Amino acid sequence: MIFFLSFCHTIILDEKKGLYNASSPDELALVNAAKQFGFEFKGKDADDNYSVLDKINGKFLNYKLLHVCEFNSTRKRMSVIFRDPLGKIILMCKGADSTILERLS
Repeated sequence: MIFFLSFCHTIILDEKKGLYNASSPDELALVNAAKQFGFEFKGKDADDNYSVLDKINGKFLNYKLLHVCEFNSTRKRMSVIFRDPLGKIILMCKGADSTILERLS
């Protein structure tokens, strides 16, 4: 699901300039790719509620960030935990193929 790339990141939106500030070029590229596929990250508020515009359906997706496990060279992946609008808890993870594939069942 491409929309999760709009959520699984630590990008900050500079609202005045309309630009994303990213800690890595890879993270920026993934969020921009999601935007090209119709899921535009619109920012997060002071309560860590992420807002993404679903351009395909014309709706905003609002998810509450609960926790971030930052990417590091040992884990070789980044994970974020969100609560969706229906109250369901969701884990989103991205990282090196070899690291992710060995954890799938």
